[in-house]
Amino acid sequence: MAVTAALALPLALPVAGALGLTAGPSAAPAAAAKADPARDHAALGLSKDEKLVVRSVVTDPDGTQHVRYDRTFKGLRVIGGDLVVENSSRGAKQGAHFNASGRAAVASTTPRKSEAEARSVASQKAQRTAKSTVEDSELVVWAGGDTPRLAWEVVTEGIKADQTPSRLHTLVDADNGAVLHSWDEVKKGTGNSQYSGQVTLNSIQSGSTWQLRDSIGNYTTDLNGGTSGTGTQFTDADNIWGSGSTTSRQTAGVDAQYGAEKTYAYYNSVLGRAGIWNNGTGARSRVHYGNAYVNAFWDGTQMTYGDGAGNARPLTSIDVAAHEMSHGVTENTANLNYSGDAGGLNEATSDIFGTAVEFYANNTTDVGDYLIGEKININGNGTPLRYMDKPSKDGQSPDCWSTNTKNLDPHYSSGALNHWFYMAAEGSGAKTINGVSYNSATCGGAPAVTGAGRTNVEKVWYRTLSTKLTSGSTYAVARNGAIASAKELYGATSQTCRSVEAAFNAISVPAGTERCDGGSTPTPTPTPTTPPSGNLLGNPGFESGATVWTGTAGPITNNTGRPARTGTWKAWLGGNGSTSTETITQSVAIPSTVTSATLSFWLRTDTAESGSTAYDSMRVQVVDGATTSTLATYTNVGTNATYTQKSFNVTAYKGKTISVKFLMNEDSSLQTSFVVDDTALATS
Repeated sequence: MAVTAALALPLALPVAGALGLTAGPSAAPAAAAKADPARDHAALGLSKDEKLVVRSVVTDPDGTQHVRYDRTFKGLRVIGGDLVVENSSRGAKQGAHFNASGRAAVASTTPRKSEAEARSVASQKAQRTAKSTVEDSELVVWAGGDTPRLAWEVVTEGIKADQTPSRLHTLVDADNGAVLHSWDEVKKGTGNSQYSGQVTLNSIQSGSTWQLRDSIGNYTTDLNGGTSGTGTQFTDADNIWGSGSTTSRQTAGVDAQYGAEKTYAYYNSVLGRAGIWNNGTGARSRVHYGNAYVNAFWDGTQMTYGDGAGNARPLTSIDVAAHEMSHGVTENTANLNYSGDAGGLNEATSDIFGTAVEFYANNTTDVGDYLIGEKININGNGTPLRYMDKPSKDGQSPDCWSTNTKNLDPHYSSGALNHWFYMAAEGSGAKTINGVSYNSATCGGAPAVTGAGRTNVEKVWYRTLSTKLTSGSTYAVARNGAIASAKELYGATSQTCRSVEAAFNAISVPAGTERCDGGSTPTPTPTPTTPPSGNLLGNPGFESGATVWTGTAGPITNNTGRPARTGTWKAWLGGNGSTSTETITQSVAIPSTVTSATLSFWLRTDTAESGSTAYDSMRVQVVDGATTSTLATYTNVGTNATYTQKSFNVTAYKGKTISVKFLMNEDSSLQTSFVVDDTALATS
């Protein structure tokens, strides 16, 4: 079937930000938006050695501004030091999202290892997977781990054994020569066919020749068998492009151009983002159509296709094309790493928006579904690359998040978030959509999920990506960010917020600080607060909810993100991942006639911090009039996720009315949770 293209006027699409709050914020280019790095630098309390560099600005309709920054330290570029500052319409700081530890300072900027030594280390690493040469190197600060390190960033370029290109970045510790981190710019996908049928392309005419280019700036060039360079603009005399067959070089160009145009249109009209860079320009697709491979390179990111067996194949289906182009959007927003939890979030983001574009395109030959790459038949048996309703059907992706997820290849660690997206959009259980049968089960016996609709959840995830996530974000950060985004877009009592939260429960991501209101959490049934025999404390196990105890609202909860030792309620202090102070206090009179008094409680702790530095703490205190005494201090160092009983002799306070107090302080990044249950003040 011939693939036709027609001259078209520019698409009548709304400008970024014109959709209103429920459609998501505008993501104005940094150059066009008003940001105040000096103000934000002061508000964050950064040192004079650190400078903020604006990457992008997202402005909500109410004027709230989300400024994404990169950093420098003493003039060196900081990799992994990115952060997002949220300011009110009047410029007041409302919050900040830091990557990793949030710290960027190193003791010295003088390297012990020379640049030549670092280039040698990086070259040896690159040669293991690709025949490479060193192209560039630079002294930087690596702030994407637990502790900032001075490092050499070395870039090597080459061709892998399967003939796909590689542009590998390797961070080499400038003090000891160890490899700290590495990532390849080339994101690899696989495709073997073009299944979009007869499509209309917005090609333009130049003189008597038609170009595979639209008025926005999406255009496609032919690399003529090469893997670098700009390529030659695809042109045609009659504006009839390709033949639908692999014998036509134009067929590959049609797929690339069609994918670029539909992806741009989706981001612009649905999400209010004007393309990969959000600057109103399209992407260039560079097509290498050699004997064995079809490789397409999108500006801002790269994608490669081929089967490694010497078989020439045309490009790919629209969901895979949009998947790869969405890597560019991720790179220009959160810039998620391609490793650990962040790698899975990166890949899943492209699956989510690849799916969204496929539904948006409404192509009758390639209808919208929750299967990734179902048209390309990469497995040779008609099965897709990935299944969003049940990721484990591919044999390697997990349905549920676990502490092992971060150790998987990003193409598989993406499974849990793909599962979240499907359930948040469509709900759990068996159903048929566009003729495709799905059956999505929740993890660990979690309750069934009611879907909020695909479009709503797409907007929630885009807001999360553009305003909440940083380069090293985890699934826990994604959960908090998505619930916060759902509340901002649709309200804390909306079905969308409830579906987003329930779907994270359903993939086993522990609850964090963000929670929807009016969801399925039951209101506690009050129980008598009279102290049980031998225990002077009222509501000692918190099963009566936030009664008897006073202090900060929120810590006393039955939220399932952390388990209670007994019953369903406990005091969950911390777990915010941001600067915060929380307390719970109860006044109690110890009779003067007792011979002994013992304060006890059960404590469970967990943390995202690492190392031997105490960043977050909880103090157990006794307040006697104007005197406060600390009985014990627990920190992020030496946490224990198993409940352990703690006991303290408080006989010295007999005959007095004292306050038993739990005081938690958490720093600006990385959560620590202190969960207290089954308290007692027993006497004899």
